[in-house]
Order: sequence, then C-alpha cells, then structure tokens
Amino acid sequence: MKGVMWNPWHGCRKCSEGCLNCWLYRIDGKYERDTSKVVESKTTFCAPLKKDRSGKYKIQSGTEVGTCFSSDFFIEDADGMRDRAWAIMKQRPDLTFFIPTKRISRIESCLPKDWGDGYDNVLIAVSAENQARADERLPYLLNAPIKRRGVLAAPLLERVDLSRYLRGGKIDMVSAAGESYAGARECRYEWILDLREQCLKSGTAFEYHQTGSNFVKDGKRYKIPHGKEYAQAKKAGLDLPRNAPKE
Repeated sequence: MKGVMWNPWHGCRKCSEGCLNCWLYRIDGKYERDTSKVVESKTTFCAPLKKDRSGKYKIQSGTEVGTCFSSDFFIEDADGMRDRAWAIMKQRPDLTFFIPTKRISRIESCLPKDWGDGYDNVLIAVSAENQARADERLPYLLNAPIKRRGVLAAPLLERVDLSRYLRGGKIDMVSAAGESYAGARECRYEWILDLREQCLKSGTAFEYHQTGSNFVKDGKRYKIPHGKEYAQAKKAGLDLPRNAPKE
C-alpha cells in the first residue's frame, strides 16, 4: 500500500522517554520554531480532500495516510481542531488513516459523536518505547472502542514484552524501529527479533521499520548513516503479514 503523510497541525510537547531526541524538535530548531506551540497547518489541513483539475482526489484511493506525525493527534491543544479532522477521515472511507499517539489515555474524550466502535478506515497505534510505557498505554488501547489497533515500538529503547497484549488478536500490527540522528540511543537487534517472535506466535503483523543510527548486532555496534536505516531494516526480511503461520 502506497503511503503519504498528513499533518493537520504542527507542534508538540515531550511527554515520555521516547521523546528525548524528538526529530520534530531537531528540525524546528534549525528554523528557530517553537515546537511546543501547536498550530493548525492551514495549507495541509484539508489535504485528503484536495482534487486535481480533472476532479479526482490527489490522494488516491487505497493509500495509507500517516496522520499527525508532526504533533500528537490527541494533544490537548488540538481539542478545537480535532472534530474537523475526524470529519475529513469520514469523507474519505477509501483511505486508511494511521494515527500514532503517546496520549492514548485521552482518547475517550476526543472521539467524534458518530464514532461508535470505531471507523473502519482508522488505525490507532500507541508508542511503546520501553516496558513501562507499553504497560501504561496498551490497556487503554485494548479497552477503547477502536476497530484497528497498532503498536509503535519506536524508538525501541529496551527489550519489550507485548505477548500478553497480543493474545486475542485485537492488535493488528507492531512496527519496530531504532532512534536516528546524532546522539541516538542504541537499538539492539535481539530486541527486534524478540518482538518479531512474539508477533509470529500470536499471528500479529510485524514491520521492522528502520534500524536507527546506533545499531548493535551480535555484539558489534554499527553507525548507520541517516537515510540508510530504512533500507538496512528491509534487507533483514523480518516483516510478517497479519495471521502469519504460528510456530
């Protein structure tokens, strides 16, 4: 599935260990922007609804839309904008909106009135960079009225056991990745393999998204140049489809 990014607003505040070396703060720092101020992205807010001269949607049917990667979809500052974003998602049922969040505890107060047990075209994924955050956030994810659920083990900072949360098949996918840029904390290959094994046993889709810049495999440390982390991860061939054969 071909993917694009959609950022209806920009800006966030660090709230957990995974935020330490946030790429958004790094980029905004180059342009002297205050990342902590959450503002509407006026030029891109309605991007999923934009059409070309022939009247066809610019974002084609079947596309996965990474949603709000320049903020957190459930951040308090966006409470006045979120309903409009939900309405856009509802108007494009032919797209899959992938929403990552560290603020899953707020979800119940942030859902649209017609949400029911979830929109078919929305997948909500929580960040689980370490065991403490996994144990804090996964119960909210599992108990909230969501039809499609995911876990982002990124940046993966330690071995994380998700096995008890993966039982029952309520989680659709797990995506794992290391941390990038200068000063990146290490990501160990055995942590990635362990997560993959958990997904294999539960029939959960798994994606090895990127190695990160500070990658350790078989006791050897590799400094992966920025931009090469994705290709290196794909070379490992670790991705699993949902409902993969269980060992």
